[in-house]
Amino acid sequence: MQSPLFAFTEQQSQDRYTLQNAQMLRVTLTGHDDILARKGAMVAYQGLVEFDGEYQSHQQQQARAWTGEGLDLMRCSGQGSVYFANLAQYVHVLDVEQDGLTVDSSYVLAMDSSVHAEVLAVDSQFGISGSGKYQLNITGRGKIALMTSGPPLMLQVTPEKYVNADADAIVAWSTSLRVQMQAQTHSSGVWRRRGSTGEGWELSFLGSGFALVQPSELLPPQNAATGGLAGQFGMGQQGARGQNQGNVWS
Repeated sequence: MQSPLFAFTEQQSQDRYTLQNAQMLRVTLTGHDDILARKGAMVAYQGLVEFDGEYQSHQQQQARAWTGEGLDLMRCSGQGSVYFANLAQYVHVLDVEQDGLTVDSSYVLAMDSSVHAEVLAVDSQFGISGSGKYQLNITGRGKIALMTSGPPLMLQVTPEKYVNADADAIVAWSTSLRVQMQAQTHSSGVWRRRGSTGEGWELSFLGSGFALVQPSELLPPQNAATGGLAGQFGMGQQGARGQNQGNVWS
């Protein structure tokens, strides 16, 4: 059999995390360190690998109930290779170090089990945003794979050059940064997009670090299969609009 499809072969590497292409990640398991991955994100695997639901403590469950922020993870263990992807989103691997990483849980694909995640409140006068008032603070040492809708932009933040980003487009930022949520409009109009510009809430980053922005102001429909036809087109509670409760569409 011959086909151009046979050009899409595995990328050979000794690295634990290897991008097979811009939208698929391979993680190698050696039997020592488990991987925590987004539930349902496995698209293929080789070897002796087990998949189990990740236990959530009472504190984590309570934080999820109060904030709406948290991770639905599965634990991958054993020996072999696991391939992860989610709705053909672009995948990016980062090293988490002492300064930490703040990220929206919707953009997490996989991470080392040595990495710890806890809910963090983002400063907000009104407490609404497409990105959300609450985010995940990722600490520890290890790797984390994030997803974006399209190729992202990494913006450097310095004391001399702060960055403002649309709250619907921001993916992650350095935890060391000072963050303020704001809308450049008067308080009686905060529930509307800014005037006739279509712009709404934004996050302002100050300090030293980075901010990762994606070229989209919408989350993809994370559970389109359970949302029926409406979910496939981003409608309803399982679609993109349901996943972006902070957005105002009128």
